[in-house]
Amino acid sequence: MSEVPTVAELLGADAPSNWGKWGPDDELGALNYLDAAEVLRGVQHIKSGETFTLQIQMGRTDGPGDPLWPGREGIQRQNELDEGTWDKEGAPAFPGGLHYADDTARIFLQGSTQYDALGHVWYDGKLWNGYDARSTIGAMEKASVLPIAEKGIVGRGVLIDMARHRGKQWLDKGETFDHNDLEAAAKSQGVEILPHDILVIRTGWMKYWYELNDPEAFYDGFIEPGLTYSRELVEWFQTREVPNLVTDTIANEVTSDPNSGVALPLHCALMRNLGVTLTEIAWLDDLADACAADNRWTFLYVAAPLKVVNGTGAPVNPIAIR
Repeated sequence: MSEVPTVAELLGADAPSNWGKWGPDDELGALNYLDAAEVLRGVQHIKSGETFTLQIQMGRTDGPGDPLWPGREGIQRQNELDEGTWDKEGAPAFPGGLHYADDTARIFLQGSTQYDALGHVWYDGKLWNGYDARSTIGAMEKASVLPIAEKGIVGRGVLIDMARHRGKQWLDKGETFDHNDLEAAAKSQGVEILPHDILVIRTGWMKYWYELNDPEAFYDGFIEPGLTYSRELVEWFQTREVPNLVTDTIANEVTSDPNSGVALPLHCALMRNLGVTLTEIAWLDDLADACAADNRWTFLYVAAPLKVVNGTGAPVNPIAIR
C-alpha cells in the first residue's frame, strides 16, 4: 500500500483559497455571502408555513442513544433540584410554597447536531484565514464558533436527497458522491443549486443509526458515506460560493478519502481554506419526506448555534420553513 500523503500534499500548494477575501480579521468566511438580500431571497421560498426542526434529540436513554464521533460522549444530564429535594431537611423555602426543578449537563459541544467553528480543523499550523494554530491552545481565540453564533445563519436552503435519488433508505458505509452527483440529483428533483444556497444533503445516515439500533454494528469498521475530495469539487464549492454545508452524517464527508487514505480532507479544503461552515448530525428525514410529497426542495433555512465564547463548535437546532 502506498504511503498516505499529508493534507498539504493532497490539496496542493495552490489549493483554492478564500483567505483575505473578507479582510485579514475575518472569522465568518463564506457566511459573509449571507447578507440581507439572501435572507429576503430565502423568505420567498416559504409557501405553506410548515416548519421542521433539524436537531436530533440529546440524551436519549432508549434505543441506540445519541450518534457521536468516536471518542466523544453523549450529554450527561442530571437533576440538581426536583420534588425529592423538598423531602429533605433544609430544602429551599419560597413565599407561597413554590417548588421547582433544575438540572445541569456535561456535554461535548460537538456531541449533537452542531456547527463547527472555522478554526476547528487545520493543517500546517494555520487555521482559516491564516490564523496561527497556536491560538487554539487553552481556548480558541480566533475563528471560534462565537462569530458564527453572533451572526446567525439565514438564507435559501436547498435539500439534495442522495439516498432517495439512489433509491435507498440510506447510503451504504463508505458510499461516495461528488458535485456531479449533486447536480444530477438536483436535476432529477427539478431544482437548481444556486450561488449562496445553503446546501443540505440527506444520506439517510441518521435514520440508519436509529433503525439499526446497534451501536456496535454502526461503528464496526467506521466509515460514513459522503462527499469525497477532488480538486474539481472544491472549485465547484468556491464557484458556487456555498456558505454552509449541512448533512445528516457525523462528519459531513466520507470518513477516509478512498483514493488517498487521508482522513476528512474536505474539512481542510472547504472549511479551513474556503471558509465554508459545516453543520453535522442533522435530522433531515421529515423534511425530505415533505419535500418529496409536493416536489418543493427549497425553503428558508434558519440556524443560530449557542454563543459559546472560544468554542470549537456549538449545538444547534436549525429550522427549515417551507
